[in-house]
Amino acid sequence: MNDPEIGAIREFLANSGFPEDIGELRKAYDALGDTFPTASDVTIEKVKANGVPAEWSSTPGAARNRVIMYVHGGGYVIGSVASHRHLVTELGRAAGTRALSLDYRLAPEHPFPAAVDDALAGYRFLLAEGFEPGNIAIAGDSAGGGLTVATLLAIRDAGLPQPSMGFCISPWVDLEALGNSMTTQAALDPMVQKDGLLGMAAAYLNGGNARNPLAAPLYGNFKGIAPLLIQVGAAETLLDDSTRLASVAGAADVEVNLQIWPEMIHVWHFFHPMLATARRAILGAGETISKAMDRSVPVKKVAE
Repeated sequence: MNDPEIGAIREFLANSGFPEDIGELRKAYDALGDTFPTASDVTIEKVKANGVPAEWSSTPGAARNRVIMYVHGGGYVIGSVASHRHLVTELGRAAGTRALSLDYRLAPEHPFPAAVDDALAGYRFLLAEGFEPGNIAIAGDSAGGGLTVATLLAIRDAGLPQPSMGFCISPWVDLEALGNSMTTQAALDPMVQKDGLLGMAAAYLNGGNARNPLAAPLYGNFKGIAPLLIQVGAAETLLDDSTRLASVAGAADVEVNLQIWPEMIHVWHFFHPMLATARRAILGAGETISKAMDRSVPVKKVAE
């Protein structure tokens, strides 16, 4: 099996140089997102979610009472609502929901636990807006995938009700990069390498504990958190982050759906305009989110 589309994306990435300066890297990442325009039928609205800059998005027919809260990837150092808009809006379309994308604070200016605090504030905002917990899903990619799990832990620890589920795309949950796939898949992964991860981890932790469960949720107590859908590529250095996450969550009686996609690279969903496999992954995740909400908030029958 040799997907020519993923081969074209590898070539695209090989020709996309990225600067080392953080400010310039942030601009470059946003510009990469701009390479893939948002669909013309998407409605966008800026909002402050308990003080956190955020963006509502919806597509025609989206349920007004259902929402995906999305936390973007970028190693807690780069990334934004703008870089991930094309992905977030299509995930919302696939699930038939609105989406609330958070521009949480980034390191090194705002190290841990700023991102978790902002994500928890965003969830409180949705509850205050009247959304049923079962009509909320939390999703994110890479660092945002780890932040998704950390947010579920923070929600539980705050005594708040869990959302319907968490959706983790290529999640980063081990800030020490100890997984075997960091080495075994290094030659296959065009996006994530150990040295770069450790640099981002240092910026985010700011001298803190690399095994704090809200920073590295692999070390968390998962009892009582919402079900998880994990999608990860077979050609990722972060593959073992996903398999280990699924193992520890499953051992804590959390319902886990782990999907390992052959040939796929880190957060292949980002390239959905170029990649049919990404579109299938997004569509499948959307269907899973919709079904999770159906289970969490059953449709009330009208009395005859």
